[in-house]
Amino acid sequence: MNQTMLRWLGGWMGGLLLGSTAMAAAGEVGKVKLDNQLAAIVGDVRQPLASLSVLAIRRGQPVYQQQFGDRYLPAQGGQSLPVTADTLFRIASVSKMMTTLALMRLVEQNKLQLDQDVGIYLGFSLRNPYFPTQAITLRSLLSHTSSLRDAAGYSWGAERSLRDVFTAGGDAMWANNAAPGRYFSYANLNWGVIGTVMEKVTGERFDRLMRRLLLAPMGLRGGYNPAEFSPGELNDMATLYRKRPADSETWNPDGPWIAQADDVHVQAPVQPAGLDNYVIGSNATLFSPTGGLRISAADMGKVMQMLLAGGRYRGQQLLQPASIALMFTKQWQLAADGGNGDSDQGLFRAWGLGNQQFDADGARGNGLVAEARFSAAGHLGDAYGLRSAFVLDFANRNGMIYLIGGTGSDPDQQRGPHTALSRPEEAVLDALYHGAIVNLD
Repeated sequence: MNQTMLRWLGGWMGGLLLGSTAMAAAGEVGKVKLDNQLAAIVGDVRQPLASLSVLAIRRGQPVYQQQFGDRYLPAQGGQSLPVTADTLFRIASVSKMMTTLALMRLVEQNKLQLDQDVGIYLGFSLRNPYFPTQAITLRSLLSHTSSLRDAAGYSWGAERSLRDVFTAGGDAMWANNAAPGRYFSYANLNWGVIGTVMEKVTGERFDRLMRRLLLAPMGLRGGYNPAEFSPGELNDMATLYRKRPADSETWNPDGPWIAQADDVHVQAPVQPAGLDNYVIGSNATLFSPTGGLRISAADMGKVMQMLLAGGRYRGQQLLQPASIALMFTKQWQLAADGGNGDSDQGLFRAWGLGNQQFDADGARGNGLVAEARFSAAGHLGDAYGLRSAFVLDFANRNGMIYLIGGTGSDPDQQRGPHTALSRPEEAVLDALYHGAIVNLD
């Protein structure tokens, strides 16, 4: 090779190194900017957040992960504990989507059928008394079109069976104006039934079944029963906070953070009362299939990667691509006149099997990011001060996760200007989308 060629090749390679160094530097600057944006949202004195853990996936790979605030804030002084990448949050209704992933594995194993009368699995007839000839199916439960309602409750102790609950619950548990499969109305009770069905067909307690079907195969920490967590998992758990007493609706953004749930750093969790005598398959609501999963944003990111990879994770096929496609296919969509469902002020406009559908081109409330084309599917969560989201865009293989461990002012009175989410949630998604998915290399 002549000297001219060597000099040219050396210059070309040097240019590549300089270019890659410049790109890396630009990426670091972008991350610092995003860190600062999110820190400002958490520290907003008008709407402070107790903690925040986020993760963004771009083209199937994590590109940004960060944490802010504390997982434990002692009420009487002492040492607070910061949120880390390992912090486990009770993710509220995002748990429903995780429960659905395990259910779809049982469907693949032919232990469940989506359109079977669930009474066949439960061992007792489950019918809306206003529409007694219409079967309740897993498909209708998963899409919130079952006609079940939460008015009479959706969680009971080990001493009660769902059979007895439905016998005593009466008409308040059912819609009287819409047959199963016809009308959408979000109901937590659907997932109590789903979890009980899963127990009945497997003979396994729900919390341990979820560990076998989802958590253990993927190496995920946490679960639905903190009383069985390891010491390390308990130490990593986030207490959930609000700046209001648990039994009051009076908020005080300038006041102290008050623990609402999972105050495990003060008192260790205990098994549900009566668990020793619990009959598997009688009432899975005591493990909260509807909202009780404790997991980190990092591990939620692994689930998101698995879904974006067609059900495959670290060399094993957890779910078949056809099952994922079915799960995220629209089962219900709000009609133009709004007559086929309760959209909850525009929040719900389309639903799959255990997941919500968000359309960037849809009406206000059904989008996630202001002035951005982010059509996605996933789930939102809201309980005990926590706000959460798991949303992914299959077409572009992008996704975002946030876990907010407490709000200092009433989020329902602080709606974002562009979506049906609260202002802090909208701001977090907007920062993540533009800072990590669009602009961060």
